[in-house]
Amino acid sequence: MSATVDLPEIDPAAPRRQPGAAPAWTGPLSGLVSAAAAVCVGLLVAAIMDVDSPLNAVGSEFIDHTPKWLKLRAIDWFGSHDKDALRVGMVITIGLLSLVIGWVARRRRWVGPAAIGVFGIVGAVVSVGRPDGSGSAAVPPVLGAVAGAALLWYVSGVVAADDGPRESPHPSRAPNGWDRRLFLATTGSAAAVAAVAALGSRRLEHERIEDLEAQASGTLPPVATSASPTGSSAPSGSTPAIAATADIPASATVSPVTPFITPNNEFYLIDTSLSVPRISLDSWRVEIGGMVDTPLSLSYDDLLERPQIERTITIACVSNEVGGSLIGTATWQGVRLDALLEEAGVHPDAEQVFGTSVDGWTCGFPVELAMDGRDAMIAIGMNGEPLPLRHGFPARVIVPGLYGYVSATKWLQRLDLTTWNGNVGYWVPRGWAREAPIKTQSRIDVPRRGDAVAPGKVMIAGIAWAQHRGVAKVEVRVDEGAWQEATLATDVSIDAWRQWKLEWDATPGSHTIQVRATDGTGATQTDEISRPDPDGATGYHTRTVDVG
Repeated sequence: MSATVDLPEIDPAAPRRQPGAAPAWTGPLSGLVSAAAAVCVGLLVAAIMDVDSPLNAVGSEFIDHTPKWLKLRAIDWFGSHDKDALRVGMVITIGLLSLVIGWVARRRRWVGPAAIGVFGIVGAVVSVGRPDGSGSAAVPPVLGAVAGAALLWYVSGVVAADDGPRESPHPSRAPNGWDRRLFLATTGSAAAVAAVAALGSRRLEHERIEDLEAQASGTLPPVATSASPTGSSAPSGSTPAIAATADIPASATVSPVTPFITPNNEFYLIDTSLSVPRISLDSWRVEIGGMVDTPLSLSYDDLLERPQIERTITIACVSNEVGGSLIGTATWQGVRLDALLEEAGVHPDAEQVFGTSVDGWTCGFPVELAMDGRDAMIAIGMNGEPLPLRHGFPARVIVPGLYGYVSATKWLQRLDLTTWNGNVGYWVPRGWAREAPIKTQSRIDVPRRGDAVAPGKVMIAGIAWAQHRGVAKVEVRVDEGAWQEATLATDVSIDAWRQWKLEWDATPGSHTIQVRATDGTGATQTDEISRPDPDGATGYHTRTVDVG
């Protein structure tokens, strides 16, 4: 009696793997692990050498060449987390490229190490070419590339190895199959080493930040009891630009959700730096030069010993959309800029004060705005504390009434008196205006978007700002009705925002609320809608509220 066995039909057109050959996924995995090793070794070497990491250098170069429309979109989508989004995007991009490189290297072994080598060379060139770069900055990307290329060459060899004859348990020419155990042990060990390198670099970077924070003075020096005279008069009916922490009454706050002083850890962060620049207070100085009679060179201790002022000032990012959150108010402490410039002796033909940061970022603003009596300063303190690292420690420039991209140099290194043609700030060639006074604007904070609003008495509240002109009036209208004047909070300073509120008798249905402000000169903000570029957004902040 015989039995028949039905064998499955084999499609002759179906792709078949050679007996003993490694599966297709080994190539991409090899590329991914090798790229991770290259990146993490580069990070660790950079942290040990105390230079900027290759990732930061390449990311900063990308930021420098980002089109204006993409920058605006990134800030619109991610706000102060735009750099975190860039880092995530870089990791995803590197990961996808490494998968492709590994897949190709499985068939052409030399391609993988060559591709990693090219990326290492690019990283070295970019790192050295950064404004704060040096020859030593090339070492981390080169060593990282060597490590990653060597690993990929070896692992690709394991994947593509041609097995020899089997001698045990008895001689045979049958293929043994690829060495799965060796492959997994190698890639697993490499991934573990990469993880340890990444953690090590992060720990060293954390220690660097801690050391830098420890260099800051534990307390700020006392502030002069008498305010320096201002060279320009405040608009009629407004409060002069003199306000310290002690001058802020509780009546300055009427919004239930927005504090008058923005806490340091909630203050917006918009700059081009992917990490805090490497600074040592032992060697750090602020140089004031260019078109001056007597150049100045000031250490951190020099700034601490100079007469101090403390002022409550609102600053804003030019990228702030109408109703946006890229604005904040803080009490800043520092040394008056006009006093320093007078000491240096500014030449009459100097046109701009040109700031340069430790990491090479630049901006410039008119000399007359530093000398007209406004409380422009080199700030060393923020809300009663030494200037936080992310906000520019050891010193930054604060100029009331100007958008930050033309004035607010963080991690200040130089101030040069020069002409407009002599130096051009970072953002001007990228399509932004050369001069950028902050525009009169207002914002609705409550009702917040998505709030459930019941019929009856409802508070509408928010903020308005017109730095160095002051806010004289805020008006609100509902559903294109008549403008109603809001109640203003106590005015603290013409250089700080002003809160407002209005009681509204809300009826069921969908309603549209708008707000507008009038500054201390009598000019009311325009209803014309414009983008932030080239010199600040305009238009009425509008919010739709459902009452029911």
